[in-house]
Amino acid sequence: MTKIPAAFKHRQFAIFWVGLIFAWMGRQMFTWTLPWHIRTFTENPLALGAIGLIRLVPTIFLSLFAGVIADRFNRRWVVFVTQSAMGLVALTLALLTLTKTIQLWHIYGLLTIQATVYVIDLPARLSLTPNLVSKQNLSNALSVEFMAMQIGSLIGPILSGGLIEYYGQAAAYLGTAVLFVIMLLALLVLGPVAQQKLEVAPSGIDWAAIRTGVRFTLKHPLIFPSMLLDFLATLLTRADSLMPYFARDILGLNAAQYGWLSAASAIGANLAGLTLSFTHKIRNQGKLLLTAVGMIGIAAVVFGFSRSFPLSMAALMLAGASDSISSIIRSAIRQFHTPDDLRGRMTSVNQIFFSGGPYAGDVKAGFLGGLIGVPLAVGLGGIACVLAVAGISWQWPKLQRYDGVD
Repeated sequence: MTKIPAAFKHRQFAIFWVGLIFAWMGRQMFTWTLPWHIRTFTENPLALGAIGLIRLVPTIFLSLFAGVIADRFNRRWVVFVTQSAMGLVALTLALLTLTKTIQLWHIYGLLTIQATVYVIDLPARLSLTPNLVSKQNLSNALSVEFMAMQIGSLIGPILSGGLIEYYGQAAAYLGTAVLFVIMLLALLVLGPVAQQKLEVAPSGIDWAAIRTGVRFTLKHPLIFPSMLLDFLATLLTRADSLMPYFARDILGLNAAQYGWLSAASAIGANLAGLTLSFTHKIRNQGKLLLTAVGMIGIAAVVFGFSRSFPLSMAALMLAGASDSISSIIRSAIRQFHTPDDLRGRMTSVNQIFFSGGPYAGDVKAGFLGGLIGVPLAVGLGGIACVLAVAGISWQWPKLQRYDGVD
């Protein structure tokens, strides 16, 4: 008889996990629906690259404050408010599209709201998990939580592409809004969640608390290099916002096929995550982490120069599987080596790296794509990623030696 993951023995985590699947499906539907919509307005790669810039700005300027919010206020209610706001953004886009009044500036404006709210949502949501399970089950919880996100990442793009192809753009936005509502219901059923809170400062912004979080994260000999590794990999290889360009202009795909192409990374990630969730002990974690990120670079080279739908799918699946392994190891390093009252602030610093990297990568790909062509920009980024892995391995040898027991 197959045993259920140990983390599911905690009722609150099991409820949160189910809600997280739908929330991430909604997040991914929004992520992939929006660039396809923008591509119907213009063929300019810079217009798609602007998506990354809009997401990057609040990530840089608000992440540290979002971490203090996650440590000072009830994380469950912070997530409830942010998920509500993101659902309303999707609903507004659906209504504007249905009434045929939507313009490009509407999309960029509502994306700005969504991106700002997401910056506040992420530290609170990621910091909530350790409050829902016992310490001995945290590693298992992080693994199955990552699986939930990958399930959402798999279904969301496919559902988005199918709805656009057969029912229109507005249907994808409406579906996104419904999925956020399901997460809200899960948070209500969850009930109160205990957490260790940061002591409230007398008034104003608690700069000392922010400095403490930044100092802890940037000086940690394992957390910082693992974060830097992820940042450079995503900066150099990611170009998610340009996926409609690859689908329509290079591979000649329709919206439904675009959905599958967008989900390819999640397919690989789910296969890797499923395998790791049943692995009792991951050995040689540092070397495995570095190897996985190097494989992301190789996959980017193949994808950038591919002119075949199956080959492009395979390259993205390899990238997704490698990223899944990298993410699980990096998440375990962060959570095991961070005190609970610092988790929100550590996550907010980390958010600048793991969210800022892909967003900056979109901007870079859009800009370079306009100069030298999108495929070449992505392919050269993959080569640079492999070189970055070698540099970090040399600069921080402790990361390479890490085996999960430090």
